[in-house]
Amino acid sequence: MKVLTLNFLTCAVKACKSSPASHPLHPKDAELVQDELELNTDMIVNVLPRLDWTALRTTSSERGLAWLPPLPDQPPTAEELEADDKKLKDLHHLLLETSISEGNWFVGTAATSMP
Repeated sequence: MKVLTLNFLTCAVKACKSSPASHPLHPKDAELVQDELELNTDMIVNVLPRLDWTALRTTSSERGLAWLPPLPDQPPTAEELEADDKKLKDLHHLLLETSISEGNWFVGTAATSMP
């Protein structure tokens, strides 16, 4: 599952569905896989407003993605991305080229775990 997809998922368990802690899912003991893909600037720029930036920052920091500089508090604008090739490539690498191949998912502070 791509990190981009993970950003849109919530807990499907009825008991936690209405809780604000149902998002984001937190991968635990997960194996990361890197797939090289062609840079798609338009895709990154267009998906940026739809991302839960706080959840993305949480996911990237929890996974210890040392190759990626810490994400800023606020998402970059489309203009900033188009002007800064490194930021664009870093986001592309995180969102589209980084996948979680297996592991468990934990939901917020709840003890709910999903393989």
